[in-house]
Amino acid sequence: MPELTLIEAVRQAMDEELARDKTVFITGEDVGPRGGVFRATVGLYDKYGPHRVIDSPLAELSIIAVGIGAALVGMRPICEIQFADYIFPAFNQIVNEAALVYYRTNGDWHVPLVIRAPYGGGIGGGLYHSQSVEAYFAHAPGLKVVIPSTPYDAKGLLKSAVRDPNPVLFFEPKKGYRLIRGEVPAEEYTVPIGPAQVTRQGRDVTVYAYGMMHYYAQQAAQTVAEQDGIEAEVVDLRTLVPLDKETVIASFKKTGKALVVYEDNKFLGYGAEIAAILSDEAFEYMDGPIRRLAGLDVPGVPFAHTMQDFFMPSPEKIAGAIRELAEY
Repeated sequence: MPELTLIEAVRQAMDEELARDKTVFITGEDVGPRGGVFRATVGLYDKYGPHRVIDSPLAELSIIAVGIGAALVGMRPICEIQFADYIFPAFNQIVNEAALVYYRTNGDWHVPLVIRAPYGGGIGGGLYHSQSVEAYFAHAPGLKVVIPSTPYDAKGLLKSAVRDPNPVLFFEPKKGYRLIRGEVPAEEYTVPIGPAQVTRQGRDVTVYAYGMMHYYAQQAAQTVAEQDGIEAEVVDLRTLVPLDKETVIASFKKTGKALVVYEDNKFLGYGAEIAAILSDEAFEYMDGPIRRLAGLDVPGVPFAHTMQDFFMPSPEKIAGAIRELAEY
């Protein structure tokens, strides 16, 4: 199988969906001739033309509003928000409109809308180009929230998102765009939205993660196995909503110890929900405290690389947390 980067897998998924279904189109800032700030759509404007790869004004509210309107009349828009940090002007459109249409029409209307956005730190982007926003939208019933960790999943999950009849937020770890590589089949495939995946078997501690933190968790698990003989199981959540509670709980029953890693602020971050579910529904299997390793509770990821590294979880920090938890 050919090896692709994460960003190449995202581009390939959009290319194939544009070719497969004429109702699919892409809109967002600079997605046209420039190919996007991260080059996610490079080449697609030349291939499919300005009516299907559409440069938008610098107005996130209108990008999503146009997407909702188009979806309601039978189109399948892929709306790109250039950085997840700038999704907030469209917050009302997403959580008060797109998320509610199916419910409030008793299933008579659908909004087959995909919202793509690069999220997270690690690139020296500072306060307005490094935020993790997934917890805001995971709280809103009616939205699916997907975060891939590998090129295989990025392509397969994005294709599933485009084909879904209701809104999907598809957040991509920008730090991993060209860092994370993996095999991707040339033939047609999809990855279903919903199921988590155990990507490393272990017996001592379970590490739950997604996106860039899953990539780091794999490195940390390898380190503690080689240096300490600790076998950490790694669960890639992949889909935050709907959450695969069955896989989450089954792994905890196996190891009795849980470390939840995410790069958003720790307080009320998505990992807090994983911790609550385990405490509530699998308490009798607990063999140590349920720990969270996350970003600091400050307004944003600092610009300076030294401060950014202090803020963000890393393979070394994850390995340290695994060791501490394994001692219980």
